[in-house]
Amino acid sequence: MSRPDISTPSAYGLEELNREATIGGQGTCVDRAIPQIDMSDYENRKAEITDALWDAATQVGFFQVLNHGIAEADVDAAFSAAWNFFDLPMAQKEHYLRKVGSNAGWEYRAQVRPSTGTPDNKESYQITMSGMDNIWPDEAILPGFQERMCRFERQNWKLGMKILSCFAVRLGFDADFFTHNHDPASAHYQSTLRLIHYMSMENATDADFEFWRAGAHSDFDCLTLLHQRPGQGGLQVCPGKDADNPAWTDVPPVRGAVTCNIGDMLMRWSDDRLKSTLHRVRMPRRDEYLGPRLSLPFFCQANRDAIIQGPEKKYEPITAQAYLDERIRANYTPRA
Repeated sequence: MSRPDISTPSAYGLEELNREATIGGQGTCVDRAIPQIDMSDYENRKAEITDALWDAATQVGFFQVLNHGIAEADVDAAFSAAWNFFDLPMAQKEHYLRKVGSNAGWEYRAQVRPSTGTPDNKESYQITMSGMDNIWPDEAILPGFQERMCRFERQNWKLGMKILSCFAVRLGFDADFFTHNHDPASAHYQSTLRLIHYMSMENATDADFEFWRAGAHSDFDCLTLLHQRPGQGGLQVCPGKDADNPAWTDVPPVRGAVTCNIGDMLMRWSDDRLKSTLHRVRMPRRDEYLGPRLSLPFFCQANRDAIIQGPEKKYEPITAQAYLDERIRANYTPRA
């Protein structure tokens, strides 16, 4: 499959996508410290936590939070339920296919990054509460799956809103500004919990290792919360401030830590003060764990009717629906 044509600035309708389309190469790798932020005693320590989050988000764009309030037993249960889903026969999973233009349902090697022009080597099941009609597995097929995932989705939403509240205060918005714009009670709610299964490389050919489990990209959303399993590495990030000259850093999974990154939606909403983070998932090396890899990201995506414009009005206003639709089209529609 050919790479997207980025010879003119109009290759994509959004500046963020044109930037993403230029970063598909191997690049260089460097070691960097990964900020870790303790979220314990949030209400009493909010000012201190806000300072730490703001520093990490403006200087680096990614960080890990500890003592975040999601019990490890609930994280383990969510991973177990996700494995049960991906273990279903392919014909069964096809009943839950993602509809064109939707951000809910199952897909298999369907996401084509502007940075690579080739499909990511993965399958995923996306849970967006406002779009789940007829795509939840039946209780008889996966007992307890829907209940467990709904619980995990809400736990991640609560954590995401705590972090976004800190950013709202520093940006001069009301503390609940982003919470109101990510309202689960709204028919326009579109935050997404995604279950991702990267295929095993145990029997792969040498040529297979030339591709990416997930090509370089920045996320569509305001904030991503990522759960990983120890021993299943591959995530690499590039700090937002270094995006013009990408150098990549491995982020090993740490039990009990949630890895977070700023997305393009929040970077735009902050007039570029908060830096979205380029990241990718590389193929393992032959001397590393080659089995399947599972990750569970939660994407804090503003309600479809939310108007995205920063306090300084650096960008023209755009609805979150229009913004997300443009990103979905770019990631699921191959370009000549």
